[in-house]
Amino acid sequence: MTSHIQSYAYLHPSAVHESTAGRRTLALETSGGATPSGEAAHPRFFSGFLTAPVAAAAALLTVADVAATRYYQPAAPASLDPVVTADGDRLRMESFSGCCGAYARLDLLAPALDGDDIGHGTTNVDINFPLRRALTRLGGLDPLQLAVGPGELEVTTFDGRFVEKQVPLPERWLRGFAEAQVLAAGFTLRAEVPAAEAAAFLRTLPRPTRQSSPRTTRWVVPAGGTLRPVSRPAPGAVCLPGPERLLALQQVLRHATTLRVYAPDVTDGQATAVAWEVELPGMRLTLMLSQNASRGFSGEGGVLHDLANGSAADDADLVSALLAWEPRVDVAELSRQADLPPERVRAALTVLGASGQVGYDLAEEAYFHRHLPYSAGDAEARNPRLRRARALVADGAVRLDGALASVGKGDRSHLVRAEDTGQLSCTCLWWAKYRGGRGPCTHVLAVRMVRDTATEAAR
Repeated sequence: MTSHIQSYAYLHPSAVHESTAGRRTLALETSGGATPSGEAAHPRFFSGFLTAPVAAAAALLTVADVAATRYYQPAAPASLDPVVTADGDRLRMESFSGCCGAYARLDLLAPALDGDDIGHGTTNVDINFPLRRALTRLGGLDPLQLAVGPGELEVTTFDGRFVEKQVPLPERWLRGFAEAQVLAAGFTLRAEVPAAEAAAFLRTLPRPTRQSSPRTTRWVVPAGGTLRPVSRPAPGAVCLPGPERLLALQQVLRHATTLRVYAPDVTDGQATAVAWEVELPGMRLTLMLSQNASRGFSGEGGVLHDLANGSAADDADLVSALLAWEPRVDVAELSRQADLPPERVRAALTVLGASGQVGYDLAEEAYFHRHLPYSAGDAEARNPRLRRARALVADGAVRLDGALASVGKGDRSHLVRAEDTGQLSCTCLWWAKYRGGRGPCTHVLAVRMVRDTATEAAR
């Protein structure tokens, strides 16, 4: 696993400050990040009050706890700082688990925020252990002020103390953001239950142990406003892969009103990724789980088809220039502005997602703009299958013969077949193991590239 060592510089640690009058302020310190006017060392996004402070504290702790947890092969806690995006009318805080198999996002919507105008941009926020302890102890009806960005006094203090973190920042976080939005765009609402029913269901889940299998999968069927466990996939069933990971939601359910479950339709009885969304006062907390606990989002390969498409990469440059810091990316409006069909705009958004510029909001069925505050190289360098496929094409190792194609040379060649449905299959071990479930193999990608080039040349 490759990573970048990135220095996060904070003027002070994030903390809950209490004034002599008893007023509490949750000050989340920012590191360098992107804004509409360019890069900023310590961007300021919001200063005001949280309308549901205890619920917000529990939800923020959940996002931080996911970042500090490895659900697969548990190890000592090691946290990466969550990413925060300000979209003008809301704040989004996102994180991945240490194993990259769980993704958490807290959307603080306008009703949850009472204060200054919300800015635009993306950065990291410092969530340290003393802050977690302070948030855990938060209670009562006292108001809680939220400040995302450096305080004025800290900005102007010449001897202000910087908190430096040397963080091994895995590229799989960036790849995880890309793959999660591709998967989420294919989910549909499968169940909606009251929070009390959801809490009762979570209490039936097993606690994780050292003997817990990362491939444990359960199934539930929505029934009469609750979730009923079933022993095997059935019509309308929803997959619970690595169900112990859902226990991360327990601390917020006492503040929740509704829980929604999003997932793809189950057609072959195979485990699938799933997203659980908790409705809170003025907020939404989403927890998305990979297909099983041993399987991180970063290796799903859902972006590879679009990355291999030359026109999608070109379209992405145009669409990127049209993106604004808006809470919703309107595909129809982008299609009109770019003079491209909607399907090409969606492919371009997938390509942009590979560099962290796009996420997907299940509740609103819409993409949103995000720009991650670190450089992680180009998409091809982060996807070895794509890199190897381009090398095969450049080496002339792809030979088409009607519905069949031979890829490779000598004893290392494989056959790729085009089915009547247009799907390509391969004789390699990768395809035999995943059957396209983790995206195309190198050989299928190479054949698709050659076919696309031939189609363009014939026009």
